[in-house]
Amino acid sequence: MKKTALLLVLLMMFPFAGMAQQKFSDKELETIIWALGQIYPDGFTLSLDSLRQPSKGLAVSYAATQNSFDKKSLKAVIKHAHEHDNVIGGWYNPENGHYYFDSSRIFPEDSLGAALAFARENGQNAVYDLDKLIAIRSNYEQQDVRIILDCDMGSSTDDLFALMMLHRYMDMQRCKLLGVIVDRMGRAHADIVDVLNTYYGHPDIPIGLETEGQKETHVWIPYHNLAYARTMEGEQMFKRTVGDEGSYMEGYKLYRKLLSEQPDHSVTIASIGLVTTLARLLESGPDEYSPLNGVDLVRNKVKSIYAMGGVFGDAVEPDYNFLQAIDFSMKFFALLPKEVDIVFSPGEVGDPLDYRPEQVIEDLYWTDFHPIKWTYQYLNCNTGQKMWDPQAVINAVEGDVLYNLSPRGWVTLTPRGETIFTPDPNGNARYQYPGDPYWCESVLKYIRLMAIQH
Repeated sequence: MKKTALLLVLLMMFPFAGMAQQKFSDKELETIIWALGQIYPDGFTLSLDSLRQPSKGLAVSYAATQNSFDKKSLKAVIKHAHEHDNVIGGWYNPENGHYYFDSSRIFPEDSLGAALAFARENGQNAVYDLDKLIAIRSNYEQQDVRIILDCDMGSSTDDLFALMMLHRYMDMQRCKLLGVIVDRMGRAHADIVDVLNTYYGHPDIPIGLETEGQKETHVWIPYHNLAYARTMEGEQMFKRTVGDEGSYMEGYKLYRKLLSEQPDHSVTIASIGLVTTLARLLESGPDEYSPLNGVDLVRNKVKSIYAMGGVFGDAVEPDYNFLQAIDFSMKFFALLPKEVDIVFSPGEVGDPLDYRPEQVIEDLYWTDFHPIKWTYQYLNCNTGQKMWDPQAVINAVEGDVLYNLSPRGWVTLTPRGETIFTPDPNGNARYQYPGDPYWCESVLKYIRLMAIQH
């Protein structure tokens, strides 16, 4: 039996097993790769060095071999692969019925920024994660996203991942994080943000702290001591920039300062906790930062708000975040200018996104000194925490492409914390619909991929 025919039989039975020592001509490789397109209709990636499918890394195609879908062009793909990274990928386009072959490059899984930059340089629409089997969009329009994060750090761990995502987006130049507001009272909660800002390489991002907000809010996971963790030798585990000697601006004051410095209608707010500080901002009067009162300042400077919260659809139930500080929440809904768009991310959107503690620790295998890993190693995080908060952040930065949103309308809040949606094409409010299982799996894998970057 000819060597190529024998290999094809082996490929069908035991794909790529024991083939690393064999040498094949380009003509034989053409036959093999063409056959792989039949065996793997959903696509494949092949290392020509080992004749194995890589199981790790981020695969990106070269522009030079685009539009190669017949045997004649496959010769050029193999030639290009030999001259570069010796990797070939295949994928099927259902829109035109063609199976494409590309010369590809594989980046380490923790090099998403470099992989996306390479993809954009080569006009590619996506980067493919060979381990998680997801495509990460690279053909996004580079927009001027100026964002303020408003969080209740120190209770649910999804706040940690939301802030992590923003730092990763900063690294990818997809947004500018203007500042972080901590609406849960207590300096320790702002110190956690100081740790994360410093750890992720953006130590100068200003932090504001609420001092007159809701008292005695519930704590699900008490990681408020994260900032003060020490090694066995008694040394401080995580660096801080503000530190013990520094101070934090009053939350609503930092809002006023940051907003006054930005162009009109340019700021996006991701609100993933209470709305205590936002309510105080709206109630505020003119000061040294702006002659405008809070309502007019928000009307002039804020483009949109992405808020984790709300219960919609057939259910009429109190929302947890809004009910915790209901007096502040009522003021926020009453005073928010109708010109400001608001997108709600209900809890049911993040409910299926269960980033298990053991998976978090495994994904952060590469270091023993990581603030999120420390939280999951030394505290009981198996409390039903899901990736709720990152949904508001991802939507704020990525836009609507990843989310299925409701039609426009208006949302009012009842004294019981219920969010009542009234459809109206002129309304300022929309809310995210829950995704199907494939969407949930893909978004969770995306968060995991962002977490392992280092």
